[in-house]
Amino acid sequence: MRFGARLALVVITLVATATACGAPHGSGSQSRKATDCGPYARYGKHAGTQVSVYGSNRDREADLFEETWADFARCTGIDVQYEGDGEFEARIQIRAEGGSAPDVAFFPQPGLLERFARAGKLKPASPALAALAKRGWSADWNSYATVDGTLYGTPLVANVKSFVWYSPTFFRDRGLSVPRTWSELMDVTEKVAASGVKPWCAGVESGEATGWPLTDWIEDVLLRQQGPGVYDQWVTHKIPFNDPRVVRAMDTVGSILKNDRYANGGYGPARSMASISYQEAGTPILSGDCAMHRQASFYAEQWPKGTRIGPDKDVFAFLLPGTDATSRPVLGGGVFAAAFSDRPEVRAFQEYLATADFARARMRKGPFVSANKGVDPAHAANPVDALSIRLLQDPRTQFRFDGSDQMPAAVGAGTFWKGAVDWIGGKGTQQVADSVERSWPSH
Repeated sequence: MRFGARLALVVITLVATATACGAPHGSGSQSRKATDCGPYARYGKHAGTQVSVYGSNRDREADLFEETWADFARCTGIDVQYEGDGEFEARIQIRAEGGSAPDVAFFPQPGLLERFARAGKLKPASPALAALAKRGWSADWNSYATVDGTLYGTPLVANVKSFVWYSPTFFRDRGLSVPRTWSELMDVTEKVAASGVKPWCAGVESGEATGWPLTDWIEDVLLRQQGPGVYDQWVTHKIPFNDPRVVRAMDTVGSILKNDRYANGGYGPARSMASISYQEAGTPILSGDCAMHRQASFYAEQWPKGTRIGPDKDVFAFLLPGTDATSRPVLGGGVFAAAFSDRPEVRAFQEYLATADFARARMRKGPFVSANKGVDPAHAANPVDALSIRLLQDPRTQFRFDGSDQMPAAVGAGTFWKGAVDWIGGKGTQQVADSVERSWPSH
């Protein structure tokens, strides 16, 4: 949090504690409406305490988090200090090993969370937090933050990654239909290419995390070609990373993303995506310079201000199709809140984050997806978020968590990301797959 914002929060906390929770507030600067502290009474009073929070969310996403828990902070007296860092994956390890770990961290990779849990750095969930987790999420979701039978964190954010964003106007003007199978997807791709427009746009630059949009592509296609069983075996290394079925999925993705005829619309040759940030990667859809952009539900936050989302609006999304119209598993991801400290104010903050109340409050601020059972998709900020929540809550959905996020951090957030960038730059599929396989920890 910036110094000015941090100072403002301290001032607001002091004033609000005096006014919102019982003191007079009818004159001068205290004339604003008081905060209703009733919903936060269960978390107790922790005046003069501070909780440091560290995550990868920055800019507007960070602001929305801070706005969401502001009332909680005022009413409990906890000064919540959030720091967002685009180099989270690398720096959280440096900080934890150097003795300067935050009180709470927002982990986007279960594999990274597991690493710290096994090292004895993270604190097990309290009984109250575990009860909230069991009530709010499915066993599958809680398993991603469970290590050797012990729960260490709770889901904070969810997303659906198997979306293809497109312009409904572009499709309508060219007589294109939303594809229901992979064959139909390639037919649309070829028709757009034949019209002189590169059908796909992509960008994989993301600081220290550069490459993750490519690994998402590969995981999504493997899930569709081979099904959840083979996908699970690959993620857990029961089959090698360079299994022929994985190589086939990579080559399928390469037939699109390494093809200069199909990519990179609006930017240049296919390999240009290595230097295009993921945040700006889909914007050529709005100008008609590309037709499709495969990216997660959270990309809703990246469209330029004023962009309308919906089936008859500026942009919308469809699920990446599979081999047939009836079997389309869903790849997704999420962020998990886990603690390096075990103090009353830290536990109170964790418990608040684990409630449907927090998820609903965050949804009211803007685009946000949660897999919490208490969230109503009707209250989502846009139709894609609503679709995502319905998919996550549907017991028939074959949901699988992002593979690289579950792999050992050295692979999932290391050699796989880097290898994917080398691959898009021209290295052969087998060469890259073999290299990642050799990097897998032996134990």
